[in-house]
Amino acid sequence: MADPQGPKKWYGVPKSESPLEVKELTWGATANSTTAPKELEAALELLANYIPGQLLQGHTVKLPGIGSLRVSFRSKGVDRVQDFKVSEMLYDVRILFTPDKELRAKVMDNITFEDGGVKEGTINYATRADYYKAVGIVVSPVEPGGGSTGGGGGSGETPLG
Repeated sequence: MADPQGPKKWYGVPKSESPLEVKELTWGATANSTTAPKELEAALELLANYIPGQLLQGHTVKLPGIGSLRVSFRSKGVDRVQDFKVSEMLYDVRILFTPDKELRAKVMDNITFEDGGVKEGTINYATRADYYKAVGIVVSPVEPGGGSTGGGGGSGETPLG
């Protein structure tokens, strides 16, 4: 756990783009196939309507090539089974997704990282060089990857990426 009183550190964080819209997803997924994007969209809607009932019945839902969904929860313990009250003892209900091994491998074996800039506070700098210029940091041109700096300003974590 980070020391809240200690010097602030810089962290790499994923730079997530906005999610694909359904039309973009279905057009991309059906490219070079005989399946129409509307057919895939309809199939996804059918699954979205079917899956909740299966999860509510306690089933694990396997999506071939993608992964599985299941419900999980935590439970308080009691000394005697007679004292167990489902409505009071179960909490932290979640839907968990476990990626398929092949899907995970396709992502993990091919993932690459790049310097996506710096975010400090509410300002996003496109590159570390832009950030350095804005805050007056002089970096030796010999440093690989644009150099590094000690702790970040402001409160909390300051992400790179």
